[in-house]
Amino acid sequence: MSIYRNLIEKRTKLSLIGLGYVGLPIALGFAKKVSVIGFDISNQRVALMKKKIDPSEELKPDAFDNVDIKFTSNKDDLKKASFHIIAVPTPIDKNKLPDLSPLYGATRTVGSILKKGDYAVYESTVYPGTTEEKCIPLLEELSGLKCGRDFKVGYSPERINPGDKDHTFSTITKVVSACDDESLEQISLVYEIVVEAGIFKTSSIKVAEAAKIIENTQRDVNIALMNELSMIFNKMQINTYEVLEAAGTKWNFLKFYPGLVGGHCIGVDPYYLTFKANELGHHAQVINSGREVNDGMGKYLATELVKKIIKAGKNILNSRVLVMGATFKEDVSDIRNSKVADLVRELRSYGINVNVTDPLASSEELNAEYGFELIPEIKSSYDAIVVAVAHKQYLKLNEKYFESIISNNGILMDVKGIYRKNINKLTYMSL
Repeated sequence: MSIYRNLIEKRTKLSLIGLGYVGLPIALGFAKKVSVIGFDISNQRVALMKKKIDPSEELKPDAFDNVDIKFTSNKDDLKKASFHIIAVPTPIDKNKLPDLSPLYGATRTVGSILKKGDYAVYESTVYPGTTEEKCIPLLEELSGLKCGRDFKVGYSPERINPGDKDHTFSTITKVVSACDDESLEQISLVYEIVVEAGIFKTSSIKVAEAAKIIENTQRDVNIALMNELSMIFNKMQINTYEVLEAAGTKWNFLKFYPGLVGGHCIGVDPYYLTFKANELGHHAQVINSGREVNDGMGKYLATELVKKIIKAGKNILNSRVLVMGATFKEDVSDIRNSKVADLVRELRSYGINVNVTDPLASSEELNAEYGFELIPEIKSSYDAIVVAVAHKQYLKLNEKYFESIISNNGILMDVKGIYRKNINKLTYMSL
């Protein structure tokens, strides 16, 4: 009997290894149809999920209703499953090189319980070749089994967008690949249980890996172009958002916008591709240039703000700046690889007193990761205010509010340009 049929009839279970912002929605989606084991190495996270709490703060408690799932941190529980989905983070290290240790850890966990007839499907973003060159040999070594003969392997890249309530796991087309035709068909059938948008089958695992890695690389390069254009237009005293609004009236103009590019996808994935390119002896000029521009935006914004503060006749060493928003993007609590931290760090290097506020971020996590905390309440008489993240809470603010907390000749830096048509009195800056 096929793995698909066994899952549908609950003769076996599906396991999800890694219950972060990607893994948990997948686990709960399947748990409405089949029996699921949700595994995470963090006992604390598992305890929260047992209480219907999403540690990533993406899902509401009702997402845990009417599901057949067991949350666990005990790898022995995975022995009851035959279809294993691995969805762990793939970050970069301090040298901006791929850090595959979470992926290797998850692979070792699965390899230690793998049995004949099992399937292992990877969802983590990797450079082309990782699944076949790194993961499969490790699975074979630990299990004593042979891929293709004793167990099957697939790769189906995650496409979940944090904070996006419209494009969810079930509504995004699922790219699927596998080690052979038989497993490709079975893996596709399994994903069709929950994915309403349809399945796209690729000819090989490497093609699927490459497709995922270029999705975010393409966005990164295009945003880098917008950031560089904003630097040029700033020298011309032209508002970039007004330029983009005008250019966007053409039917084939691609609508990308400048800003701080952080997070664990767009700010990370291109480095996986450039790493593999370097291994093959190719220097990825366009991709590396885009990364250099985007990685430097925090410093650029800080430098431009300092210039404005000095021009306003203020003493930099006595200046107070409020940074509003600390997460890597709007309407999420995730602070991983937030480029707001670069902005704060650069401003502080000038001796500026920087306060940071955010309605969603954890002060404890920010302090542990970046060395600064959130202020308990917003004060007044700031020499400059930087609205760095376009949280929905900030969209309602008006010029009168900013006037109430800013000093004479104060400056409002609106990174995302959300107030550009509504500021008339304050000194205003945006990209």
